[in-house]
Amino acid sequence: MKSKIRIGVLALQGAFAVHKPHLESLGAEYVEVVNKEDFEVINGLILPGGESSTMLKLLELTDIKKSLLEFMKISPTWGICAGAILMASKVYGPEQDSLGIMNIEVTRNAYGRQLESIEELVNNYKVSYIRAPKISKTNSDIKILSTRENSPTWVESNRHMITTFHPEMSLNFGSPWHQRLVEKCKF
Repeated sequence: MKSKIRIGVLALQGAFAVHKPHLESLGAEYVEVVNKEDFEVINGLILPGGESSTMLKLLELTDIKKSLLEFMKISPTWGICAGAILMASKVYGPEQDSLGIMNIEVTRNAYGRQLESIEELVNNYKVSYIRAPKISKTNSDIKILSTRENSPTWVESNRHMITTFHPEMSLNFGSPWHQRLVEKCKF
């Protein structure tokens, strides 16, 4: 019997718990990642929406940044909004450090403030843009799968995936992006 796919969600800050029903509806196990040992039991990882600068500080305070980077080098990882900012190679608006996992540049809060949040359909699935970053530059190794206002909103490179929108806010559980991450973890 095959073991269950275990997807970790970085649970230091932000919208992590909303991923649980999406993952469980797909038969995956939801694991909150809060320490180094958690990386040893998961197959894939979600860096959730939240506040990227706060997440960076918490990664240092909890001493899991090195373990996170090692995990992301070899395992499927999906960054959503703030998670996308963390995974980018360069961050503007204002400039800040990042983990530099994907060859993209992003501008924080480029679609406006919290009150300017919107919902729209991406591949016939309702997603939310909440203080979303805009991907301003991609390298040739990045596959663009969705755009908004001529800017990429969903990109992939090998085992890594980034969305600037939030599909996890939908109550239509088992979003296509959660499903895609689970599939990436099978290989």
